[in-house]
Amino acid sequence: MRGCERAPSPEKRTRGAVGRRSDGGFVTAETAVVLPVLVVFAMALVWGLLVVAAQIQCVDAARTGARAAARQDPADAVVEVAREAAPPGARVTVSREANLVRVVVVADPPALHGLPMELREEAVASVEQTVGARP
Repeated sequence: MRGCERAPSPEKRTRGAVGRRSDGGFVTAETAVVLPVLVVFAMALVWGLLVVAAQIQCVDAARTGARAAARQDPADAVVEVAREAAPPGARVTVSREANLVRVVVVADPPALHGLPMELREEAVASVEQTVGARP
């Protein structure tokens, strides 16, 4: 029976080798498609983290400004304190209503300034009574 077994023909050996070589092209094509997608995804994650960090800065700036306004600091000083804690280029507004002060911080998102969105945070605090002041 061993004598009946035949070795594969050269045609079959060639077809198998060619089939393996063509798989390498598919891997290269898949990599060429996947890599840009991964890079864009990583960039989106980094941008998202930058936006979250800027939003947290807006929260801190609004709270800092509200505390300063509640102590009845001058409006210029309140805006200055809030701008120091806010992201670069942020707009700070301070308003007073009866016994409340409101500080609003608005900033553009970092990196992609062309997007139609803004980061906004506001804080409200009750005005503190100063020592020796009449109610």
